[in-house]
Amino acid sequence: MSLQTTTSATSVQSMPSRVKPGITGSTQLHSLCQLQIEQLLGMFPLTCVQVTYYDPHIGAQQHLIRYCDGQPQFDRKILDYLLEEAWLSDALSVLTLVHLDSKVLPEFAYACPLAQRDLHPEYFILFTCEPLTQAQEQTIQKYAACLAQHLELYQNNWRQKSEIELLEQVVQRAGHQLRNPLALIALYAENLCLGLPEGKAHEQATIIRETVADLNANLTELIYCGQAERLRYSAQDLRLLVTEVISGLQPWLDKKHICIALPDHSLTLMFDRLQMKQVFDNLLNNAVYFSPEGSTIRCRWRSFQTEVLIEVADQGPGMSQQDLENLFTPFYSQRPGGTGLGLAIAKKIILDHQGSLWAQNLPIGGAQFSMSLPRSLNS
Repeated sequence: MSLQTTTSATSVQSMPSRVKPGITGSTQLHSLCQLQIEQLLGMFPLTCVQVTYYDPHIGAQQHLIRYCDGQPQFDRKILDYLLEEAWLSDALSVLTLVHLDSKVLPEFAYACPLAQRDLHPEYFILFTCEPLTQAQEQTIQKYAACLAQHLELYQNNWRQKSEIELLEQVVQRAGHQLRNPLALIALYAENLCLGLPEGKAHEQATIIRETVADLNANLTELIYCGQAERLRYSAQDLRLLVTEVISGLQPWLDKKHICIALPDHSLTLMFDRLQMKQVFDNLLNNAVYFSPEGSTIRCRWRSFQTEVLIEVADQGPGMSQQDLENLFTPFYSQRPGGTGLGLAIAKKIILDHQGSLWAQNLPIGGAQFSMSLPRSLNS
């Protein structure tokens, strides 16, 4: 087989056939589409497959073309016709395989639109020596749906990373702007502590000084939450950490008569304790807010061979489709007066720990946040 890729309508270059360690996001996306091409060529009597997808890393379409063994490559006229996309009309339905009737193309050419991303459509084109059967067309459409789903997940992941990078910049800028007034308050509080005699005024000045010190420490942790190289890993008791977070929420839990159920067993994991505490504080705080009075929040964890799955489920009203799509978007909030930063920060912390964080509605009602963390860290 021979493989060609084009990054524009005027350039054709060879690409590596294997993914190596340290691969870029663009190469990962290329490898995903290349694998799909190989599967199609291995299962169906195809002479050529072209997959066109949008690469967000470079902001342009990429075209992968692979020919079956022994088949001649297309001439420039056919390649130009394909890349100009004049054949791609609005009448073509997404994830529907259609026969392309054109004098420029070989007799049996099929196309299947995958998605429309702004001005960058995604699709694949198949060429055969004989017409496809109805069963073959249906199977190929299932392959198309699978590829489209993977491309959508990749786009969403890239978009979330871009939004989180923006969040990091905003948080760091805001943090640096807050440091000067905090330092001034701390200085005045320290002077008051030194100048006031023992008594109520001295006690209040001491509280101000200690509170400012805590705020400054929390601000430092917030600024560094997006910098994985600053994580301080150590072996931590998961149940003990969650219990500590629950203790801080106890007055609110008592007021709403809410119980948080935990597993009897614990797990020891390697993570940054302060960062992970912030994650559980955000998730449990969110669960308490949306839980009805007298309900139960269930937190559980299960250990598998290479990872640990942790779930936090409430009995609240659940989430709308819009919420599910935007939960981890910076500044998007379900709560009146909320900053929309808590879940975005939690997502970034879990990503920095080489894990995943996602949300879903439960069939029995309520919402559930799930996270997976590796049992051992990769360098």
